[in-house]
Amino acid sequence: MRKYIRHPSDIPIEFNINDIGGEQQDSLNNISEGGLSFHSKVKLDIGSVIQIRIPVVDPPFETTGRVTWCTQIDGRYEIGAEIIGRDQAYRTRMVEQICHIEHYKNEVCKNEGRCMSGKEAAFEWIQKYAHLFPQTGS
Repeated sequence: MRKYIRHPSDIPIEFNINDIGGEQQDSLNNISEGGLSFHSKVKLDIGSVIQIRIPVVDPPFETTGRVTWCTQIDGRYEIGAEIIGRDQAYRTRMVEQICHIEHYKNEVCKNEGRCMSGKEAAFEWIQKYAHLFPQTGS
């Protein structure tokens, strides 16, 4: 049984693999307060420590993660990582922002017929609503 609820997302993600080096960019698959899964062009070893950055939330979310699983699907990889850095309040705020962005993206598509990528929706949501989002004392 899962400890955290997973929220689907296609928000862009950046990650550095400490063992390999070099920044990789791809997209989130889903996210929770305890971890996330994302797509990757490269295979990551279980136990690898990675630096994770989600640049489209405000402020950008940066943390450390540990790879817990890696599955090859259609020539690419789906990676699961637990978040091992940052405090609970910061992680919760980041997940809440991503959920708001995904909801906004879906509502705009449904109501306006304007379907956006996660990145496009994030930039638009941040411009319109981030100033209303409660700030934390980070």
